[in-house]
Amino acid sequence: MADAFNPPGVAVPFGIFSNAAWQPPGRVLHVSGQVGVDADWQVVGIGDMVAQTRQTLNNVKTVAESAGGTMADIVSVIVYVTDMAPLMDIHKVREEFFEPPYPASTLVQVPALVRPEFLIEISAVAVIPEDRARTPA
Repeated sequence: MADAFNPPGVAVPFGIFSNAAWQPPGRVLHVSGQVGVDADWQVVGIGDMVAQTRQTLNNVKTVAESAGGTMADIVSVIVYVTDMAPLMDIHKVREEFFEPPYPASTLVQVPALVRPEFLIEISAVAVIPEDRARTPA
C-alpha cells in the first residue's frame, strides 16, 4: 500500500486524495488514461459523469489487477474532466474505489477529450510489490 500523507502546514485535501505519497518498494506501473468505455469500446453513460467515472475507475482497476495490483497500490492519479460542476459526484464515486490513505491526485478541467462523448479520463501510477507484480499474457 502507498504511504500517503498530509503534512502539517499544508491544507488537508477536501476530497478523496492525499497531498503526497511515498513510492514503496516494488514495480512501478503507469496506467494510460482510461475513459468510460467497456471492453468493446462502447461508451458507458453518455452524458452521465457518474457512470463514466465509475466505468473509468473500473478500467483502471482492471489494468492494475491484470498486473497483480489492487487499487490500494495506486499512489497517484491524474483526472481530466470536461465539466467541473459534478466534482463532488466524482469524489463520491472515487470513495467506492479508494480507501485512506488516498493516492496523490491532480484534477484539471479540459475543453475536450479525444471523443466528444468522453467526460472524464484518468491515468494512474501504481507501485505493485515484487511478489505480486506480473505482466499479463
